[in-house]
Amino acid sequence: MLFLGIRIRKYFLINANVFYSLDKYVYTVYTVYVQMKRGEDLNIYIDNKSGTPIYDQIYSKIKNEILNGNLREDDALPSIRNLAKDLRISVITTKRAYDELEKEGFIYTLPAKGCFVAPQNLELIREENLKKIEGHIDEICKLAVSCGLSKEDIIEMFNVLEGDKE
Repeated sequence: MLFLGIRIRKYFLINANVFYSLDKYVYTVYTVYVQMKRGEDLNIYIDNKSGTPIYDQIYSKIKNEILNGNLREDDALPSIRNLAKDLRISVITTKRAYDELEKEGFIYTLPAKGCFVAPQNLELIREENLKKIEGHIDEICKLAVSCGLSKEDIIEMFNVLEGDKE
């Protein structure tokens, strides 16, 4: 069960040029803190300046919290309407984020009760983590090419880092 303890902050960045033009650029970030029963906060950051759609930002944050274990099986999520109200966005946007999460098996919905974290599917979590690893390896390969590193150099770096952790 979640208890909402909402603090919304607005950050404005105003940029004026040397000629004191009246043009102003406004940068707004909304942060919502959802107080959970266990005393932990679930922070949902919405960045309007980002090129990422708002529903995708909500989807990604909740998905990451589930995969990291911060949201456990059967934890209640904020209602679609309350989350939309707190984030000052459309209900349709939050519904789309929740629908994506439900379609991928991360949450389930009970009519008139709300949305809850679905039981952990270990194969699904493994697949998501493998996607993340592949993305990081792709970045490593791109950086290695730009630095002129060979595959052996990368493996040696990995072995050194792994040895430091032991």
